[in-house]
Amino acid sequence: MTTAPEPMTAAPTTLLRTAAELDALTRPAGARRAVAMTMGALHDGHATLIRAARKAVGPEGQVVVTVFVNPLQFGEAADLDRYPRTLDADLALAAGAGADAVFAPSVDEVYPGGDPQVRIVAGPMGERLEGASRPGHFDGMLTVVAKLLHLSRPDAAFFGQKDGQQLALVRRMVRDLNFGVDIVAVPTVRDPDGLALSSRNRFLGADERRTALALSRALFAARDRLAAQQAPRASAEAVPGGDDRAARLTGLGEARAAADSQAVTAARTAVGPAAVRAAAQAVLDEAAEESVPLVLDYLALVDPADFTEIPDGREGGEAVLAVAARVGATRLIDNIPLTLGA
Repeated sequence: MTTAPEPMTAAPTTLLRTAAELDALTRPAGARRAVAMTMGALHDGHATLIRAARKAVGPEGQVVVTVFVNPLQFGEAADLDRYPRTLDADLALAAGAGADAVFAPSVDEVYPGGDPQVRIVAGPMGERLEGASRPGHFDGMLTVVAKLLHLSRPDAAFFGQKDGQQLALVRRMVRDLNFGVDIVAVPTVRDPDGLALSSRNRFLGADERRTALALSRALFAARDRLAAQQAPRASAEAVPGGDDRAARLTGLGEARAAADSQAVTAARTAVGPAAVRAAAQAVLDEAAEESVPLVLDYLALVDPADFTEIPDGREGGEAVLAVAARVGATRLIDNIPLTLGA
């Protein structure tokens, strides 16, 4: 009689509580170190970050996960107190995803003597969208990211695209202040129903979750609208002008466009940004009428480099469609990257 092999378990992850312990963490000669910064309450989105970090540094490299609920980026004490703390579960998830160490310091360890007098200022980008809704949030976020980068001294740091504005600001800080670290973006991870994974999702009741799905539906509707708009535009751009346009379009199977030259002109001059916003807004407007209503904070189509609003007349380039809303007592954010004029 044979015995089934026991299931494999991940190696234990080292828990570090102090900056001195983190400083003493050695890595093999020539090995790269990656860090994934979190506020804990880890889920599969964080696991994806950790796995990406492990893949990037290889089996000989080192992956450090930081778990720290940063008080500087919470505007309301109640919101800070409400944020979930699940360190034991976080250690298990980090180990399973391939982390070598988890740095989970106390507030006193990170900010000895109280709030720091010298902080990173996010600048104009930090005052838009999330910054306008949560004044001071990005100053606090950049301050702790800068400190954790100094303490962990990684070769690369991994951040999720769901926090798109945060990612853009970290990249800008690293560039402007000459941090010697690569910032790596990891795509948003979603549940099968489309909701972006977030530590705050656990606060949603069943009815609230159904309403919250409007965020991702709005983003996908905008993406589909853009794709549908750009398909006839691409066909129109491929056809030269002149009297034989209708014949050429007919040859492409564009019978309706061939019969209506105004449709061809519209396809050539269609304004992408306005259509994208309108498609998303229609979904969000419906969600605002639900029994548990969605209360929109913002919907914005922005440049991913600085999060400035993209004008309606722009015909090409990269963009991010970002949304934030409250469902019940829970505030959620989401975004999707788009390419205009593709």
